Amino acid sequence: MSADRTQCIISYQISGLNMKILVAVKRVIDYNVKVRVRGDNTGVELANVKMSMNPFDEIAVEEAIRLLEAGKASEVIAVSLGEEKCTETIRTALAMGADRGIHVKTDAELQPLAVAKLLRAICEKEAPDMVIVGKQAIDDDCSQTGQMLAALMGWAQGTFASKVDVVDGTAQVTREVDGGLETVSLSLPIVVTTDLRLNEPRYASLPNIMKAKKKEIVEYSPEDLGVDATPRLKTLRVEEPPPREGGGKVADVAELVDKLKNEAGVI
Repeated sequence: MSADRTQCIISYQISGLNMKILVAVKRVIDYNVKVRVRGDNTGVELANVKMSMNPFDEIAVEEAIRLLEAGKASEVIAVSLGEEKCTETIRTALAMGADRGIHVKTDAELQPLAVAKLLRAICEKEAPDMVIVGKQAIDDDCSQTGQMLAALMGWAQGTFASKVDVVDGTAQVTREVDGGLETVSLSLPIVVTTDLRLNEPRYASLPNIMKAKKKEIVEYSPEDLGVDATPRLKTLRVEEPPPREGGGKVADVAELVDKLKNEAGVI
């Protein structure tokens, strides 16, 4: 092998191994649990309810670990923001393969802008090359944090990603758009938000679950990061959607058109 080719290979490996990935994970009600509204209509019932990692964030963790296993990243850091029990979500990410965790501990209600500001503060401390987050959380469906973080950092963003590849300091992100798929080439550092079709998350093995208990989790507060996490929006009332009415049969096209026009109001 020539000296030039050897130098080229070493250069590629070093540049790949220097990439640090930050993954944000959120603790939400498990997707298999039926959500119930509190009796006073101030929110949803969280007492004695099974909680787990947001499914879109699981996909984000899996993608980060795949990049790590492919030799395109040197470290994966899992970050969660919220109450003390969020450490359980971080441990899940560590058991999947993340290297270490960061917990921003607060009992305050965290809204997308506050989350984006907290993640920006962590990015300034950790200097990651890529931040991967789920495109949305299944509890509020906001789909705002990734875009807000990219704007605050002044970074490129690849949203609704169904495929991610990193080559020579450039990320090729295939996005799901209304007309099909769109592939964009983005220079690092970037923010990626994951779609459902990006990958299939792995299950954590028992040995990895045991190893995760020994991995480091650093704790901060919003005050430590210089961020005011006070909510900017107030939820006035939460109600369950009205029950759906059963369907019916129509005798002819005329009756169908009449129902669509006068009852459904769609024509």
